[in-house]
Amino acid sequence: MCIALIGGMDRLGRHYREEAGRAGISLQVFNSSQTNIAAKLKKADAMVIFTNKVSHRMKIEAMQVAKAMDIPVFMHHACGVCTFRNCLKCLAGMVQ
Repeated sequence: MCIALIGGMDRLGRHYREEAGRAGISLQVFNSSQTNIAAKLKKADAMVIFTNKVSHRMKIEAMQVAKAMDIPVFMHHACGVCTFRNCLKCLAGMVQ
């Protein structure tokens, strides 16, 4: 399973990846605007958006891709590692 994390704090990127690795999940982190982000997001099985640390444009673009590709989205205002860990638990529940 591959999930895309949109937003979050740059300094926590390593911790997000470690948590995803422990759960056996491949993680793509998008902390800042990138070119052709829509094509990269289409490959994700699920998306996590941390709304307090993401631009409105990135959030809108991610939501458009999610809607078009029928990708589940988890949105949270907090962007800590514990919040991300809880998202991973929700994802694990969806897969089972």
